[in-house]
Amino acid sequence: MAAQLTLNEVNLRFGGVRVLEDVGFTVEPGQIFGLVGPNGAGKTSLFNCISGHYRPTSGSIKIDDTEILGTRPSSLAALGLARTFQHPALQLHSSVLENVLLGGHSRLPGGPVAWSLRLPPSPRAERDLRTEARALLERNGLGWAADLPADELSHGLHKGVELCRALISRPRLLLLDEPAAGLSHGEVEQFIATIRRLRDEEDITVIIVEHHMGLISALTDRVVVLDHGRKLMEGTAAEAQSDPRVIEAYIGKEPADDAA
Repeated sequence: MAAQLTLNEVNLRFGGVRVLEDVGFTVEPGQIFGLVGPNGAGKTSLFNCISGHYRPTSGSIKIDDTEILGTRPSSLAALGLARTFQHPALQLHSSVLENVLLGGHSRLPGGPVAWSLRLPPSPRAERDLRTEARALLERNGLGWAADLPADELSHGLHKGVELCRALISRPRLLLLDEPAAGLSHGEVEQFIATIRRLRDEEDITVIIVEHHMGLISALTDRVVVLDHGRKLMEGTAAEAQSDPRVIEAYIGKEPADDAA
């Protein structure tokens, strides 16, 4: 069942540097939601707060009715949260299948000690997970690559492997950080179709950080625009693109990395 995400007055500071200020919005179950803004707006920092990689200075972040502020990433998987990153962190000398299986660790029973000792029911659970991972790769057009080393695949296919690695955890809330970066036009079109299918078939809430406004316009139900760590506006992608405040925020900004 798709999750609801609610943020209320989320603040993040590193020393005296304000990165996020009073950010709040709600993503309804089953929505495809965009998080956009100029470089340095704080989009990835906000993703890091939601996914447990940063602990906000103050505020509230909830999945459904559960407060997750400060929860470790490993614990968030049990609540149905999965995430991809701007740059896929694959084990390049491991097979594609092994990379996908890494995303299913939270579903294996017994914990690390049982896994290392291969105590029952871990072997059976691992076999079932391996079968599911192969099927997932097949459904997403990567079945042919399951046994190949990941370093033999292109950047675009690495993105697909990382998406499968996130999906093997059976998320209810999926965070995608710049999924179209480095993709060709054809790969972007295929990605849009894939996310639409996943939302409809798997009942997943999806949140996307992305600079590719064509993708945002084609895919999202609603967007939030950030600027200098603050929420500038919320609405549809079309409303955002015609909003004078958003146009002003994008024009005249020097390229910079997202706030850390």
